[in-house]
Amino acid sequence: MRSWSVIIILAVSQFVMVLDSTVMNVSISVVADDLGTSITGMQAAITFYALTMAAFMLTGGKLGDLMGRARAFKIGAVIYGIGSLTTALSPNLTVLLIGWSLVEGLGAVLVIPAIASLAAINYTGKARVTAFSILGAVTGLAAAIGPLLGGVMTTYLSWRYVFVAETVVMVAVLFAAKLIHDVPRDRNVRIDPLSVVASAGGLALIVYGVLQSKTWGWLKPQHPPEIGGDQIAPLGVSPVAYLLLLGVVVLWLFVVRQRALADSGRQPLLRVELFRIAPLRSGLGGFLAQYFAIAALFFVVPVYLQTMLGRDALQTGVKILPLSVGLVLFSILGSWLTARRSARFIARGGQITMALGTLLVIASVGTDLRSAVFAAGMFVVGAGFGLLASQLGNVNMSAVEEKDTSEVGGLQGTFQNLGSSFGTAVAGSVFLLMLSSGFVSAVNDTENLPAADQQQIISTVDAAGVPIISADEARTLVLDAGGSPESAQAVSQAYADSQIAALQQALFVVFGLLVLALLFSRHLPSRIPEPGPDDRTVTSGPPATTNGS
Repeated sequence: MRSWSVIIILAVSQFVMVLDSTVMNVSISVVADDLGTSITGMQAAITFYALTMAAFMLTGGKLGDLMGRARAFKIGAVIYGIGSLTTALSPNLTVLLIGWSLVEGLGAVLVIPAIASLAAINYTGKARVTAFSILGAVTGLAAAIGPLLGGVMTTYLSWRYVFVAETVVMVAVLFAAKLIHDVPRDRNVRIDPLSVVASAGGLALIVYGVLQSKTWGWLKPQHPPEIGGDQIAPLGVSPVAYLLLLGVVVLWLFVVRQRALADSGRQPLLRVELFRIAPLRSGLGGFLAQYFAIAALFFVVPVYLQTMLGRDALQTGVKILPLSVGLVLFSILGSWLTARRSARFIARGGQITMALGTLLVIASVGTDLRSAVFAAGMFVVGAGFGLLASQLGNVNMSAVEEKDTSEVGGLQGTFQNLGSSFGTAVAGSVFLLMLSSGFVSAVNDTENLPAADQQQIISTVDAAGVPIISADEARTLVLDAGGSPESAQAVSQAYADSQIAALQQALFVVFGLLVLALLFSRHLPSRIPEPGPDDRTVTSGPPATTNGS
C-alpha cells in the first residue's frame, strides 16, 4: 500500500502549498483591518513570501541533496507548521511578516523541491507519470477551490482558521512521512554561504526597490525617506534607483562567484552554464512571465474589488473562480494535446490566450467587474495558464540530463516565485502609485473646493500613506474637511474614474510582459522525448504551486 500512501502524503502537502497564498490574496483587506495595517503592508507581506522562496529555493534543493529528500521534507514540514501557527496568531503585520513571509517561506523551500524529488524516487515508468499527474490535478484543485474556501472561511469565520488547519495538516504529514522511501543522501554536496547571501541579497534589493517606488518614486524623488528631517535622495535621485542598481551589481557578483567556484573545481550554488540551453531559457522565462501575470491579477483585482467596490472575501473568491476553472480544464486539455501537438505550439498558444484574457479583463474594468466580459476574461487567462502549466515543467526537465533535473527543479521554483514577487511588487506598485496621483488630481482639479481645503485633504491622506480608499470614503474626507456636498461629489466621481484608469494601467503592464514573453519563446522545443518504462528522468510534472496566485 506504500505506493498509494506516498503520493497521498505528497499530494496533501502540495495542496497546502497552493492553498496558502490564495487565501491571503482573497482576504487581503480583512487581514489588513484585523492586523491594523494597510494594503501596502499586505502587498509587502505577499511579495516577501514569494521572494523568500525565490531567494532560497536553490539552497533548499541543495539541502535536500545534502541531508536526504525525506529528511528535508520532514524538517520543512516542521518549519512550515510553525510558520502557519505563528501566522494564525499574528497580532500585527510584523509578526505576520515573520510567520508567513519568512518562516513559512523557508519551510516551503525545503518541502516544494522534496515533493518533486520524492515522487521521482518512489515511482518509475508509467507509475511516475501517474504520480505527477495526481500532483498536477491536486495543484489545479487547490487553485480552483482555494479562493472560494478562503472567501468562505474569511467571511463567516476567520482567515486565521485556515492557517490553524494548515498547522494540523502538516503535523499529520510529519507523522505519515515515515512511509516515504528515500535514496541515500549525497555527502559530497557543498553549499557556498557567500553565494546564498549574494543571490538572496541581490533579489531582495531589487524587489524592495520596486515595492518602494510607489512612495519614493522611480527616478525623481517624491516622498523619500528622511533621517533627522533631511530627505535621502543623493544627487536628487530617488533611493529606488540606487537600490535597483545595487541589486543588479550584487546579482552580477553572484554570477561571477558561481563561475569562479566552477572553474576552481568547487560546487556552485547555480551552474550558470545551464542558461546556455536555449529551450531551458525559454521554459524558465515562460514560468516567470505566467506567474508574474497571475500574481499581479491576484493582487490588484482583489484590492479593487474589496477596497474600491466594497466586496467581501467570498464575493472576491467567486469573481476569481472562472480563472481557476479555466486553469483546471485547460491543464487537462494541454496534457491531452501533448501527444498531438508540439510543446512550442501549446505553450505559445497558452501565452497568447493569457494575453487575450488580460485584454478582456482590462476592457471590463469600466463595468465594475460585473459583466460577463470580466468572467470570460478571467476564464481565458486561466485557460492560457493551464496550457502553459501542462508543458513548461516537462520542457524544462527534458532540456537537461538526468543528473541536472534536481537543479532545474530548483530553478523552476526560483523563477516561479520570482515572477510572483515581481508581479505583486511591480503591478501592485503601479496600481497604488496611479491611485495616489489620481486622488491628488481629483482634489486639485475640483474648481469649487478652496485651496486651503484641498491642501488639508491631501495632507490628511498623505499622513496615512497611499490613499487606498473607496470613492465614498473620498467623499467623506472632503465633507469632513469642510467642503460642500457638490465638491465632495466632484472629488468622488473624479477619483472613481482614476481608480478605473489605475487598474487598467496596472493590468496593461501584465499584458505587455505576456507579449514580450511570447517574443522570447521561440526556442521552446517542437518535440519532447517520451519516457521509457523504467526511465529515471522526470518527464512529466505538475503545474508548479501558485503563490500570490
